[in-house]
Amino acid sequence: MKILQFTIPVSHDKSIILKNDVLPYFYPYLHRHDEIQLTWVQKGEGTIVVDSNMHAFRSNEIYWVGANRPHILKSDVSYFAAKSKKRCSSLTLFFNPSGKLAPFFDLPEMKTIRDFLFRCNSGAKIPDEKVTEFSNKMLCIRNTAGVEQLTHFIELLHALSKIKNLEILSYSKPLPYSESDGIRIGSLYNFIMQNYSKPISLNDAAMQVHMTPHAFCRYFKKHTLHTFLSFLNEVRINEACKMLTEGSREGIAAVAYNCGFNSVTNFNRVFKSIIGKSPSNYLTDFYEM
Repeated sequence: MKILQFTIPVSHDKSIILKNDVLPYFYPYLHRHDEIQLTWVQKGEGTIVVDSNMHAFRSNEIYWVGANRPHILKSDVSYFAAKSKKRCSSLTLFFNPSGKLAPFFDLPEMKTIRDFLFRCNSGAKIPDEKVTEFSNKMLCIRNTAGVEQLTHFIELLHALSKIKNLEILSYSKPLPYSESDGIRIGSLYNFIMQNYSKPISLNDAAMQVHMTPHAFCRYFKKHTLHTFLSFLNEVRINEACKMLTEGSREGIAAVAYNCGFNSVTNFNRVFKSIIGKSPSNYLTDFYEM
């Protein structure tokens, strides 16, 4: 797996494009492109990674990903099972504010939206209570053309610019990945996300990219702003949060072991350090929302 530089195909008579996907699993490669994207996950669950930051995603959520940000919507491992009958679906809007639309965004009347694009240049999650509103706006854009489509697009951006509680997915500056760096980091992400439930040592990870453990530690921190252990723990806790809240009958101890922790005490400590509360308090707060 590597960071692929995508060119989103836009026809000569369109400035924005919408893509509806129905697939066994979401595109499994870390990639980036010049276009900003707004993705409505209609059906599916897994982990979204933007830069080196990760968050769980579920059905009926909407995500904004900034231009040229390495990202991936990684479907849960169950989607890749040989006999899996699961399907995922999404509607994604792509646009390039520095391309054909650049003169339009330079208009004085577009200052509020232009400021929003600058503020939200990494990635964000649309609040759950706004999903119906914005999914309907995306459907209006998909189902229209010409001036009418562009009008709906402007209305969507204007509504986005007024949201006060966007959940920012990444506060990192874009990391400068070369092609070879992209291949290495992408393969490490894939290795960790596929094997988080098993014991993974520093040596195991270093062997994936043919480095000594010492060189690997320096390389991984430089290119992800994480230590290997902190990244692995975030993957595991991210998966634990999904397991705890998706109605599983397994208790906290079972979730801890299924996510690769060798003791409940260690799981509780790491969970609180990342989430800010204990697993039991997290569950209580989740069901009281």
